[in-house]
Amino acid sequence: MATDRDPSGGREDRPLTRMDIDQLRRASERAGRLDGRGLNLKGIDLAYFDLAGALLANADLSGANLTETDLTGADLSGANLSGATLFGSILIQANLSHATLSGANLGEVDLNQANLSEANLCGVNLTRAVLSEANLSRADLRGADLSGADLGVVSLYGARLSGTNLSGANLSEANLSRANFFGATLIGADLTDADLREADFSGAILGEVIVSDEVQEE
Repeated sequence: MATDRDPSGGREDRPLTRMDIDQLRRASERAGRLDGRGLNLKGIDLAYFDLAGALLANADLSGANLTETDLTGADLSGANLSGATLFGSILIQANLSHATLSGANLGEVDLNQANLSEANLCGVNLTRAVLSEANLSRADLRGADLSGADLGVVSLYGARLSGTNLSGANLSEANLSRANFFGATLIGADLTDADLREADFSGAILGEVIVSDEVQEE
């Protein structure tokens, strides 16, 4: 069935360019947000672009440059962002559920209140990132670097964090129940008032971890 946003012939066969996206954005001004669902955007350079509210579900953004791009409220559910650079990007309240971000650079990114449930974040760089109140339930964060990240009030329910670096991270009031921290590094991490029920810290490095009396009793 044809759609109103029918792309130009054969554009799925080749990666789109920054100019293509700029044209799509201008054409979608009436609709209020760009519709790029399922598009081939592999390796595209959209650094410093305004893509707030964009619809990019299931798009291929692998290897893309999204440095300091504004993706506030964007729908990136199921998108492929493996190896992409999102350093300093704004992803406040963005939907990244089931997205693939393995090996991506998300250093200093703002993911406040974002949905990353069941996302693949293996080996991701999230140093000094803001993930407060984000949903990372059942996300795969094995081998990720979250040192110095703000994970306050985050949900990591059932998440896989084996081998993850959480040194100096803020996990206060986080939901860590049933999360797997096997072999993770949490030196100096703040776990004040975190929910640790059924969490697995086998082999984890916990030096100088800050934990409230209530959590210690558990």
